[in-house]
Amino acid sequence: MRRPPIVPLVVAGLATALFAVPLLGLVWKAPWSVGWDELTSAPAVDALRLSLLTSLCATALALMLGVPLAWVQARFRYPGRRLVRALTTLPLVLPPVVGGTALLYGLGRRGLVGGPLDRIGIHLPFSTSGAVLAETFVAMPFLVLTAEAAFASANRRLEEAARTLGAGQWTVFRRVTLPLVRPSLLAGAMLCWARALGEFGATITFAGNLRGSTQTLPLFVYVTLEGPHPEAAVILSLVLLVVSLGVLVGMRDRWLRAL
Repeated sequence: MRRPPIVPLVVAGLATALFAVPLLGLVWKAPWSVGWDELTSAPAVDALRLSLLTSLCATALALMLGVPLAWVQARFRYPGRRLVRALTTLPLVLPPVVGGTALLYGLGRRGLVGGPLDRIGIHLPFSTSGAVLAETFVAMPFLVLTAEAAFASANRRLEEAARTLGAGQWTVFRRVTLPLVRPSLLAGAMLCWARALGEFGATITFAGNLRGSTQTLPLFVYVTLEGPHPEAAVILSLVLLVVSLGVLVGMRDRWLRAL
C-alpha cells in the first residue's frame, strides 16, 4: 500500500480530530460513578421508553410509505419525477426546526390540512402521534434513498423470468424483488431508526416537550443539560452516541452506495 503524502495526511488527521475530540470530551466528562443511577431515574426511563416507541413507529411508517415511493422512483419515468425526488430528500438538508414549523402550518390545528383533520377528531400537534410524524418526516429520506438505489440496481432478469413462469406483478414483487433488496432495506431502516431516535428540532417545534407524551431522549438531554444537574444529559448523550455510531459503522458501505 502506497504511503500518502505528509500534507494531506496531516490535514486528514486534523479533520478526524474535529469529529473525534468532541466525542472524547463526552466520554471524559461522563459521571461514570453515578451513571447507572442517572440512566434508571424515572424521567430518563420515561424519555428512553418514549424514544424507543416513537422511533420504532416512525421507522414502521417510513417503511410503509417509503418502500412503495422508492420503487416507483426507481422503476418508472413520469412528469415531475425530479421534483418528487427533491421533495422527499429535502429534510436531509432542511433545518429540523424549519421542518417542524412547516409541519405545524401544514398539519397543525389551524394548518392547511390539520384544520380539517382537527374537526374530525384527529389532533396531531403536541401529541405522541405528532412526535412520530415529525420523526418520520425527518428520517424517511434515509430509507427512501437507500431503497431507491437498491430497486434501481436489482437484477431485473430474475423478475422477468418469474413473469414468464406465470407469476403476477404482486407475486414477483413479494417473492423476487423484495428478497433481492432486503439487505439494503434493512440498512435503510436502521439508518432511518437511528435518525428518528436522535431527532430534536422538528419534534420540539411540532410536538412540544411534554414528559411522558412527547419528551423524547434528545429533548430530555437538552432540558437536563440546562438544569443544575447535567450528569444525566451526559450519560444519555453517550447512549445516543453509541447507538448512532454502531449503526453508521455497520451500514456505512450500503449508505454510501445509495448516494
